[in-house]
Amino acid sequence: MRRIGKLNHILSDRGFGLDHYIALALLGAALVAFTFNLGGLALRDWDEGTVAQVAREIWRSTWQSPADEASQSLTWLFPTLGGEPYVNKPPLIHNLMAIAFQLGGINEFTARLPGALLTAVSVPVLYALGREVFRRRSAALMAALVYLTSLPVMRLGRLAMLDGAVLCFLLVMLWCTVRSRRDIRYSLGIGIGFGLISLTKGVLLGILLGAIALLFLAWDTPRLLRQRYLWLGLALGGLPVALWYGAQVWHYGTDFLGRNLVNQSLSRVWDSVEDNSGPPWYYLLELLKYGLPWLVFLPISLQKAWQNRDLGWAKLVLVWAGVYFVTISLMGTKLPWYILPLYPALALAIASHLADMWENGRHINERQYFLGHYSWSWFWVFMGLAALSLGAGLYLGFWQILPQPNVGWMCLVLAGTLFSTAILLARRSPRFMAILAWGTFLTLLLLMGSSHWVWELAEDYPVKPVATLIQNNTPPGERVHMSASYHRPSLDFYSDRQVIPANRKRLQQLWQSEPQVYLLLNRNTLKQWRPSPRPTVLGTAEGWTLVHHGNSQAQ
Repeated sequence: MRRIGKLNHILSDRGFGLDHYIALALLGAALVAFTFNLGGLALRDWDEGTVAQVAREIWRSTWQSPADEASQSLTWLFPTLGGEPYVNKPPLIHNLMAIAFQLGGINEFTARLPGALLTAVSVPVLYALGREVFRRRSAALMAALVYLTSLPVMRLGRLAMLDGAVLCFLLVMLWCTVRSRRDIRYSLGIGIGFGLISLTKGVLLGILLGAIALLFLAWDTPRLLRQRYLWLGLALGGLPVALWYGAQVWHYGTDFLGRNLVNQSLSRVWDSVEDNSGPPWYYLLELLKYGLPWLVFLPISLQKAWQNRDLGWAKLVLVWAGVYFVTISLMGTKLPWYILPLYPALALAIASHLADMWENGRHINERQYFLGHYSWSWFWVFMGLAALSLGAGLYLGFWQILPQPNVGWMCLVLAGTLFSTAILLARRSPRFMAILAWGTFLTLLLLMGSSHWVWELAEDYPVKPVATLIQNNTPPGERVHMSASYHRPSLDFYSDRQVIPANRKRLQQLWQSEPQVYLLLNRNTLKQWRPSPRPTVLGTAEGWTLVHHGNSQAQ
């Protein structure tokens, strides 16, 4: 015991170095989690296919064009999608992806790598944020582990989307916010974070997340709102944002503001974009579906935050979680990844209570007199979750008609983790946190190494064989019309062609009026269609047949 106490004293005296070692260990674990099997599955619709296509057009115009054309190309500033202006989002991450394409080729791994790396960096940044708002290192460490082992963070942060980058920039901004209470110069970083968020997903999101930082300062340290460093930082961060928006208005005219700020941003508040709607409790259901196992501790953690609202960490959690959750719940457009910036705030809240449980638990060879932070209800909850995981693992992995052993083993590992957690909770042992964090991390690694982590791919036909059929049988740059009611951006990306959905009447008009046309038809359309002139069948893949009439075709 004396040796342990002496070691703890040495580590406390050398806390600065220890924090660096912990941050490096967290970064290493995050890099493994966010890059393992990163390129093993195809890009999904919608965002991945769209973002990757925009990035490829930037790459092609910047590095693949002749030297004189590349030097004059401004696609990196005025991005395109299918040759048409892309005004949905600023191109910061698209440009990073284009650089990855140049360094490692065009594939799923390089498309997902920039966002995955930024999300991985956000893990030690959250630890640093926790060290600023908590007096205890254990709370900061638990916040980072809860955040890292949250399914939506690990899964969505790996995708070729913009949301993982937003997580990183948001946490950097909020770390600078809380750090500025001790060193006013860090308030410059608030504006830098605002600028990076705005250049990633638009200025309106930057304003929303920046308002969270300012509201926290107004509640916790209002004197900082009068400091010139803060406003200088906002000016520095806002300058490139203003220059980019000004360049778009100069290039496209004032219509750009309506298309970008209204149609792609503000309209999502009062209307559902592309029928992505839901009730006000939509995101509460998302939390219930994907927030386990840490969600078990969330109610009492939020209660504790409210009871301690005079403390800095509680103020940050309440402002962050409250403002953001209410805002996205009231929006007309509901998309699962909109909730992602909420998870770091919830991790901080949960970590505060877990740190109390660590200090007040029953440690080996130590007598504890107060164990009130433990509840028997948690034992029964984790036992129930363990039983469900065990049943799912046995059925899905071994008992169903077409067993999936990898899914079975993943569920069994999770079941063992939850069962062990329940036993340790019953014994009031704080070691349950290490078991739960490690077991959840291992379960998520098994999921990321499987073919199921992008489960949306199973909702439709495999896109790669169809894209190969199109690419091998059509000239570069050719438009292909298909008998479908919806568009798949991933099909455009893999085929490197524009594949346009059309109804049967439109397909008939194109066939009769165009001198050359390529059509992609499903089985029902092909069976009922009697075209004139007679089509040339170029091939079939995944139930789709490519037909053509005209004077030329790809060899």
